[in-house]
Amino acid sequence: MSNTDKPRRPSRGRDTRDPRRENSAPRREGRAAPQASGAPRNEGGPPAGRPYVMAAVRIEQVRSVLGEILQWEYPADASLSHWFRAHPKLGMRDRGEVAEAVFDVLRHLRRYRQYAESGTGPAARRLAILGLASVFDKSVLNQGLSEQEQHWLEHVQRIDVASLSRAVRDSLPDWLDERLAALENPDALVRALNQTAPLDIRVNPLKADRKDMLKQLRGGPGLRYDPEPTPYSPWGIRLQGRPPVNRWPMFENGEIEVQDEGSQILAALVAPKRGEMIIDYCAGAGGKTLLLGALMRSTGRLYAFDVSAARLARAKPRFARSGLSNIVPVVITDNDQRVKRLRGKAHRVLVDAPCSGLGTLRRNPDLKWRQHPESLQALLETQASILRQAARCVAAGGRLVYATCSVLPEENEGQVEAFLAENPDFTLLDAGRIAADRCENLTQEGPYLRMRPDVHGTDGFFAAVLERAKPTPGENSPQKPQDADQAPEEGEL
Repeated sequence: MSNTDKPRRPSRGRDTRDPRRENSAPRREGRAAPQASGAPRNEGGPPAGRPYVMAAVRIEQVRSVLGEILQWEYPADASLSHWFRAHPKLGMRDRGEVAEAVFDVLRHLRRYRQYAESGTGPAARRLAILGLASVFDKSVLNQGLSEQEQHWLEHVQRIDVASLSRAVRDSLPDWLDERLAALENPDALVRALNQTAPLDIRVNPLKADRKDMLKQLRGGPGLRYDPEPTPYSPWGIRLQGRPPVNRWPMFENGEIEVQDEGSQILAALVAPKRGEMIIDYCAGAGGKTLLLGALMRSTGRLYAFDVSAARLARAKPRFARSGLSNIVPVVITDNDQRVKRLRGKAHRVLVDAPCSGLGTLRRNPDLKWRQHPESLQALLETQASILRQAARCVAAGGRLVYATCSVLPEENEGQVEAFLAENPDFTLLDAGRIAADRCENLTQEGPYLRMRPDVHGTDGFFAAVLERAKPTPGENSPQKPQDADQAPEEGEL
């Protein structure tokens, strides 16, 4: 559900020193993507609107990036950032065009590869040409193509996409096509997952009001990006295009953050109260932690747990900008003794679990090629383990929220049902009703919260709300919730 916020357990053989490794989690919060091709170039480049580079050069650049990404060693956005750092002379417009073409190829990779089987020359070049066909006008792209390549491109663009199987038409691996086919209205879901996503931001409730922020954006840097309130989250604002949000003053002073609307709704399910002790068990980049802390009005104690010290380190500047003083970041390990010291003490625990990220394909299209049934099975085991560990921290009468940014039932309902079967002291609450207390326009039937891009315009995500039973009189029961001001400090954990 989400840029991201999820802890990742280092796999065997992983070199944790490589900065690209730390970007392996799917982005739930939303990607502040490179600007689109219509954006002006950096200072020092030719004026916007004039031809500034031969199409042939751009084809080779896209081909070069794809050569790195299609090895599937690193996430696409990390590999792209690494390539940009190696080519510092590229301007903003150059980078935007390269990124747009690369992600178009990743989104339609299976179909494009089938197209690329025809024609002559390196297939990687034909993939780059197909990606740039979504960026450049025909007259511009043709400047970099041979006559034979022009005829080939015209031929494949005349192919009736509807005549292809869904797996090829919408570029899915066979195993994923089979799983999505079992869901309701799979064609609409897959089409939506193959679209580019808008950028969602949210206000910091401790510093800003959404109505006031909308006025600021419409009268300032956000005007050209058509800012509108998100339909469900009371804190969210949706922007079109690729705005440079991290350069805006309201971002720099902590009034806004980038976060997908679906991720924002998780805070409504946790429903934090002032003075409580709350654990964000998979804090990652800290987006959900920040919103929880603001809703607590910077009171109580909010533990931000993650297995990655690097991710928590990157979250600290966000914590500082937010104005919050109740966040305690803690790097944890398997069977961590510091976690055991919080057993039965937390009022609320959020588990935004490591998952396949298949609900975020609009932002991370490479995930459908990086995931496979074996990796999914490993994730299922990790999810179940984390859920068991986090549940031990929940006090009697406390709340446990389990969430993923996946649309697959085995990562969602299946995990919750298995957990409830093993833990009869937890009961399932109506997540839709709880969310509606804060998100007035959000109506869902059934106990689970399921969001889909084709229905709600958010990333695909799932959430369940569980409550631990309160003790009966005279019964030996889990420890009562501890007052947050008496909770152990980070150094005492």
